[in-house]
Amino acid sequence: MDTLHGMRVFVQVVERGSFTAAAQALDLSTAQVSRLIADLEQHLEARLLQRTTRRLALTETGERYLERCRQILGQVEEADAEARGAHRTPSGRLRVHTMTGLGLQHITPLIARYAERYPQVVVELTLAQRTPDLLEDGHDVTIAFARDLPDSQLVAQRLGPVYSVLCAAPSYLAGHGVPQRPSDLQQHRYLRLTDPLYRGQWDFGDEQLDALPAECFQVNVAEALVKAAQAGMGFCLLPSFVASQPLREGRLLRILPQHRLRAFNIYAMYPSRRFLDAKTRTWVEFLKAELPPLLRADEAVLDDAQYWATPAGLLRER
Repeated sequence: MDTLHGMRVFVQVVERGSFTAAAQALDLSTAQVSRLIADLEQHLEARLLQRTTRRLALTETGERYLERCRQILGQVEEADAEARGAHRTPSGRLRVHTMTGLGLQHITPLIARYAERYPQVVVELTLAQRTPDLLEDGHDVTIAFARDLPDSQLVAQRLGPVYSVLCAAPSYLAGHGVPQRPSDLQQHRYLRLTDPLYRGQWDFGDEQLDALPAECFQVNVAEALVKAAQAGMGFCLLPSFVASQPLREGRLLRILPQHRLRAFNIYAMYPSRRFLDAKTRTWVEFLKAELPPLLRADEAVLDDAQYWATPAGLLRER
């Protein structure tokens, strides 16, 4: 039997004082209410009500059961109200995943601004180089990178493109020269970011490198790669959101500025549009509004000639 429904009927019978009054309140027949109470007692193997032609009286077991029923039904109503409210008011724990570089550069500051707007939401941010299984790992939203729209059962909202550029420290270029064309890279020391997006050919649009330069260092976090490049170890390939700051600060210079690798896209991915709770919906809407201008600002730095290595190996005055 439906025990929860039986509890509701039992409480109504007691509070209204008769089967008939309870039946009217529940839009049931008196016979249906009588049968439900009998089924409940049969299920519990206990008598809850003493019935006479004039009145109903609770048994001792019925009194204890009534108290528990009211507690349980109150908790169920509270849970229902909370779940319904989740679609309207952002609250609770929002679990977000993204790659380390983007998380440090842009997502963490955006979370701070989001938290000011929605103080009832607690954001739990995970930074990792791998793309997680959203359902298995328990994340609400993952901010992922892909060349094309991911083939997935998840909902994917495009947030904007990210470009990658070649960079090196002024000290390295002063000692090894400035490459003028992609084929020149074979003569330089390459610092590699171990990321699946950067495997295989480098597609410069008008020219490709079928064989990548021999690497002398590799690391899985772009910020560590920046440190190695700043130390003059060699050149590296960096996404725009990582490259923009060391370029602005003069710690790195862009090489081969006439060449840009094909863009990859950033997506906000989440399990379903159906019954999407307010914290997930508002976070994705916030990302769609706030992240693209930051990506465009990064791109503007990459395209600013003052941050390029000059032709013929002559570096501009820093």
